[in-house]
Amino acid sequence: MEKTAFKGKTTEELRKMEIKDFIKIATARVRRSLIRGLTEQQKILLENIKMNKLSNKATKTHVRDMVILPEMIEARLLVHNGKAWNPITITEEMLGHYLGEFSPTRKKVGHSAPGIGATRSSAAVSKK
Repeated sequence: MEKTAFKGKTTEELRKMEIKDFIKIATARVRRSLIRGLTEQQKILLENIKMNKLSNKATKTHVRDMVILPEMIEARLLVHNGKAWNPITITEEMLGHYLGEFSPTRKKVGHSAPGIGATRSSAAVSKK
């Protein structure tokens, strides 16, 4: 028995689905974004993904506001986060999300111990 991948649809049904059909099952924010239409950069990205999917090459992109569509499943992308290219492989669970969600722009801050002279109380810390 084949399990469902997204909103009761199987993986094969999702791959055959067009954007018009995907809009009907998408969340409100994604639906509004897709009804307005894709930008020129997003259209170019879709064409590049289709061409690179055949050759199994990763597609580099700065388009972080692109909604992940069914035709992008199993595509390999390199999404820019402002400093580096983060590799992403699109899966069924990612449908309806944005590419930028999978390439964080900020790192977690890891604070260490205060340095010498950092605060008045650091004078009491023993120097090792």
